[in-house]
Amino acid sequence: MREAIDAGEPVSVELRNYRKDGTEFWNRVDVAPVHDEDGEVTHYVGFQTDVTDRKEAEMAAKQEREKLEHLLVRIEGLVQDVTRRLVQASSRAEVESAVCDRVAAVENCAFAWIVTPDLARETLTASASAGEWDPPAGVLDRELNGSAADPTVDAYRSGELRTVTADEELAQLLAGESWLDADQLAGVAGVPLAYDDTVYGVLTVYTTEAATLPKHETVVLAALGRATGTTINALERGRLLASDNVTELDLRITDDGLFPVALSDGADCALEYGGSVYKEDGSVLLFFTTDREPGPVLEVAASLPAVDEAIPLQEYDDATLFEFRVTGASMVATLAKRGAHIDSMAVENGVAELSVEFPNRTDAREIVELLRERYPEIELAGRREREQPTDTKRGFVADIEERLTERQLTALQKAYLSGYFDRNRATTGTELAASMEIDRSTYHQHLRAAERKLLDAFFDR
Repeated sequence: MREAIDAGEPVSVELRNYRKDGTEFWNRVDVAPVHDEDGEVTHYVGFQTDVTDRKEAEMAAKQEREKLEHLLVRIEGLVQDVTRRLVQASSRAEVESAVCDRVAAVENCAFAWIVTPDLARETLTASASAGEWDPPAGVLDRELNGSAADPTVDAYRSGELRTVTADEELAQLLAGESWLDADQLAGVAGVPLAYDDTVYGVLTVYTTEAATLPKHETVVLAALGRATGTTINALERGRLLASDNVTELDLRITDDGLFPVALSDGADCALEYGGSVYKEDGSVLLFFTTDREPGPVLEVAASLPAVDEAIPLQEYDDATLFEFRVTGASMVATLAKRGAHIDSMAVENGVAELSVEFPNRTDAREIVELLRERYPEIELAGRREREQPTDTKRGFVADIEERLTERQLTALQKAYLSGYFDRNRATTGTELAASMEIDRSTYHQHLRAAERKLLDAFFDR
């Protein structure tokens, strides 16, 4: 200000000042010179403005930016470290332990723990934990039908991240939890460990500051939950290929929530499962052979919410091969996420009899209860365990599916199921191409590529 006055120039400055009562405020002082006719400075005019509100808002915004920058640095390190540990993990136990250890090490995160569902006992059972406290056995377990006010339970049932930061709600949630210091805690987050529509468990995080649960951090926690769920899914599916022994369950389902049951009942037909293909858009193609002509089957299929499209691929003298496209959660997809698959399925008079195969390290009750959640009218008709050779059929199939593109696999499976490879060819390449909405030349390119990869896999064994 002195330099401006000496130079005869206007100036504005902001400074901390004090009122008569001693309270502090921010003051902006504006000073400007007044000139006479000769241009000489004769006077100065000045005025003061209380800018405390604006100044405090600017300082608060600066603090928030600095806090956010610190948060983003911390989050970036967390994401990178957890992702690296997930890639290195070779078992589900390693995954869960690594996630809890790393999250609990984050500043202001006092405790982290994971629960996994036990559908037979209807509980969420603690499987890993890390942090400041050592909880007694069983204290972290939850009932599947427990209170929705508990973010752990709510996150599992909804498949969405849930938080509790309000003082009253937090006090109610932590009441009776003598194993921890509730006074330290200011927030709880329940993070579903999910892949698609399957929730493998919940990561629960106790924080010492509610500020550690803003949108920025909950988004990252949700991303970590998805990454963990994806890793668990890959490990679970891999267990079937690596297992030396498998379990086979014979199941009987009369629930019309399973669309082949409703279809066989409504169209008065028998259905036999022929396989499935996963599409890049997330839908699944299911192939069934039926003993009815297409008309009644198409009419009933059009009324079923689970079926997006039904296409008769090939008509024989006494049967028709159908392709059904579903985009919702199908039984095939649900089982695949547990490392299980349908070995066979026959449906008649509204009754589906199927054989499901999965690694014997998977609890059979878990598979049955998982299906019962979607199809209540289900019963277990038989169970067998058998040893699986090292070079398994499923392993070979998985290798083929890994090599083929989605269109190559679809072209090959449609050709096989439609009798294209039979001596008396039951269908033509043109018809198969039309069913895939591509031209004949493109279809044959996909088919030839699939055949070549199939032969490569066979002779390279």
